[in-house]
Amino acid sequence: MKLHYLNFSNDKKQSILILHGLFGSSKNWISIAKKLQLYLNVYALDLRNHGDSPHSNDHSLEDMILDVEEFITNHNLEKVILLGHSMGGLVAMGLALKNEALLKKLIIVDVAPKVYPPHHQKEFLVLNTDVSKFSNRREIDEYLKTIHDDDSIRQFLMMNLIKTENGYQWKINTKALEKASYLEEVKNWSGKQTNIPALFIRASNSEYILEKDYEIIMQMFPNAIIKELYGNHWIHYTNEKEFLLTIFDFLELHSK
Repeated sequence: MKLHYLNFSNDKKQSILILHGLFGSSKNWISIAKKLQLYLNVYALDLRNHGDSPHSNDHSLEDMILDVEEFITNHNLEKVILLGHSMGGLVAMGLALKNEALLKKLIIVDVAPKVYPPHHQKEFLVLNTDVSKFSNRREIDEYLKTIHDDDSIRQFLMMNLIKTENGYQWKINTKALEKASYLEEVKNWSGKQTNIPALFIRASNSEYILEKDYEIIMQMFPNAIIKELYGNHWIHYTNEKEFLLTIFDFLELHSK
């Protein structure tokens, strides 16, 4: 599948690919991408069924990994840095374990190589809401408060809204995502390992990476370092400055 992407060009040969999390898109990473552009050629991708990338009934880790492999090959990229958040982090880890020759370094944001139980029921209730009859985003937000009272998550989900001649609708492929079982595929990684230098960023106010997960991280990624930063699961947004400094340090870049 040919993925939609945003490119923040730089005359540097080293490229970094950014893979967003579930319900996200390349647009969530524009601020980070523009700062990384000082040193790197940046590609922020929309994974399948998200953003402006094509929709598919299939939403497996295997398919998403193949999509990113195809992107790297079609753009003639060599030894890329791969940065993945949450679902995008699982895709990045899967690609590293499958085809490490494509990668130079790996940055994984607030996710571990383990099987997670389904835990987005309220988010799917929001995304299954018929929003076509509302006249503006404020009305939609007021209604969605009755479903999801977390303002930050609700605003994040509403970034998937588009307005058409027939009213508002959701751009994201909710049906495919709701039935997807990609979280289970991580169990197929048992016994696999890669020596790619890796940075795992753990958010202090999130339960996606626990201290007990450090052992499995180091088993699969023995050249990994794990850093904990203050913030929630969207650490790149809630603590952007320290997030960037940590990445710059890992990539041996100098912040401006």
